Amino acid sequence: MSAITHHIPDHLLAAYAAGSLDFPFAMVVAAHVSMCLECRAALEAHQTIGGTLLEEVAETRLSAGLRDKVFAQLDAPVREKPVYPRSGVFPGPVMQALKGKPPRWKTVGMGVRQCIVSASEQGTARLLYIPGGRAVPDHSHNGLELTLVLQGSFSDETGRYGVGDLEVADDDLEHTPIADEGDPCICLAATDAPLRFSSLIPRLVQPFIRI
Repeated sequence: MSAITHHIPDHLLAAYAAGSLDFPFAMVVAAHVSMCLECRAALEAHQTIGGTLLEEVAETRLSAGLRDKVFAQLDAPVREKPVYPRSGVFPGPVMQALKGKPPRWKTVGMGVRQCIVSASEQGTARLLYIPGGRAVPDHSHNGLELTLVLQGSFSDETGRYGVGDLEVADDDLEHTPIADEGDPCICLAATDAPLRFSSLIPRLVQPFIRI
């Protein structure tokens, strides 16, 4: 694996550590952390700080009956969720969302394929498969987009992104990501709003490919 040079911004790591990051973005952060020792260490620091702050919070009177409710839950059967390990280029958090199954790719045109991993009011997480040399149509954003490279690499107006690198794009960025020659570029991308495509044809097919 090449050296990771594009990391998670500190405010997103803090939100993830606090449990306040929406699921699509949390999945991308978890996948990146599983690949990046530097961000893993930074996340542990945030979690330590959070634990320290909790210890310093003033005592609060609990509602009546809360103790009994908590002890009652301790007797309830525990349903353990299966844990899925990394498979090929897909980190554990991605395999967790896929329930251990391979991605179900759907063609979106020009050799590009996608697999929607999660879609809700919070946003959408998808896997993208882009053949070497192919470009994603020029677009800007209506919100936040996180893109994590799992295989291959791509380049755009902001630089080059290889395996493990994370691109953070917002409504200030308009770009044309192009997969570098060689292996297909496979990415995990999360958005909380539809993209804004510059060309007519991508805008026409956008409702059908849900991007």
